[in-house]
Amino acid sequence: MNIRNSNWWQTPLLPGGVVFLLAFFSFSGGILKVSPAELSFYYTTVFLGGLVLAWRFHSGRTFAALILVLLAHHAVEFFSAGHIPVAGPGRTALDAVSVFIAANFVWLAAAGEFGFTIASFAPRLGVLFLESTFVAVICRPQPAWGSTVFRGSWLPPVWFTWTRLSQFSCAVFLFAVLYLFIGCVISRKQIDAGLAWALAAAACAFSSGGVGRTADGYIGTAGLLLLVSVVEMSYRMAYHDELTGIPSRRALNDAAAALEPPFAIAVVDVDHFKRFNDTYGHETGDEVLRMVAAQLGKVTGGGRAFRVGGEEFTVLFERKLAEEVIPHLEQLRQMIEETTFRLRGLDRRVVARGPERRTSVRSSSLSAGSRRLPQASDLRVTVSIGVAEALGEGSFQAVLERADKTLYRAKQNGRNRVEVDGRRDSDAKPMRRKKSKAKSA
Repeated sequence: MNIRNSNWWQTPLLPGGVVFLLAFFSFSGGILKVSPAELSFYYTTVFLGGLVLAWRFHSGRTFAALILVLLAHHAVEFFSAGHIPVAGPGRTALDAVSVFIAANFVWLAAAGEFGFTIASFAPRLGVLFLESTFVAVICRPQPAWGSTVFRGSWLPPVWFTWTRLSQFSCAVFLFAVLYLFIGCVISRKQIDAGLAWALAAAACAFSSGGVGRTADGYIGTAGLLLLVSVVEMSYRMAYHDELTGIPSRRALNDAAAALEPPFAIAVVDVDHFKRFNDTYGHETGDEVLRMVAAQLGKVTGGGRAFRVGGEEFTVLFERKLAEEVIPHLEQLRQMIEETTFRLRGLDRRVVARGPERRTSVRSSSLSAGSRRLPQASDLRVTVSIGVAEALGEGSFQAVLERADKTLYRAKQNGRNRVEVDGRRDSDAKPMRRKKSKAKSA
């Protein structure tokens, strides 16, 4: 992932960061006064709603995370007998549960999404059973074996007067939260962001003692953050293309409903895409689409890119005329042309699929003047672009159809070019290819 592109910070900060800050100012800052009945309703509703949504959208990770938060919170309440633990079994449970919930969240993030099957839940239930048994053993009436195993101290205790957690528990929480946020920035998935913020909220709950109104509020917020991540995930599935990550046709239709002239539409199509698929395989074809989508995400001039299907993309320019967007589209076309597409290996197909494939590959290397296997630096991708504009009249669909027809004219005129609706071929400016060092995709 290129962190410089496309607002990488939005996934880890929105909306999870906003929800967490509101909870912090409400429960730790005392800005919002919540009655016990309201807090109980908030707590119960959030977890019931989260579990139902996680089940409905087949998010095993979110379902498991919600169960973990609930069990961890109730374990601390049980062993501390409803009072903020200072010593004894309650304090032991607080430290042990804090370490285990942080470790389990890291495991959930690293394992990836899983469904609601016995095979996927069995190992997690087994680990949870072992952890619960261990906590029960070390939380026997003091002194009990292992009751101080999570109370390591390496730094001056005065540095930790703000928390009821041990130094070891704080270190584990810090590592886990940082790990989850780094993973969220890399994956740019709302589920990973939800796990990170939920664990941060759980850390605040256990830092306050794990018992009481403040802890209940933070635990409820952890559930809310996981619930929000499921909603965000469903939204992304509906409005973003799964392969490329850019907005999909449904997002384009929603944007079109609010459009008012003037606007310009550019239809972008990958040249000879079928040849890429037939020669190098669909995996390479998918990599081509991801690379093109990444470049489309950098389009200047206020353009918004959408994948509408197959190898075809659409770029929408609001309040712009066709002549105004041509320089930006030429720059986009040139960026794609100058980007080198690298294969992962040299054992890719060099002929189309078919019964003669093996014979063709074998004979091609033996024939006179045999064709050299394509090297990574040999592969480049180009696109053809058709542009149309809307002034005082014409629906979005009509402008899109004109842009599509113009795209086919660009294909007929040699590909790797930008054509404008209504411009005669004789009016088109000659395409000048700027020589520059190719960038690696």
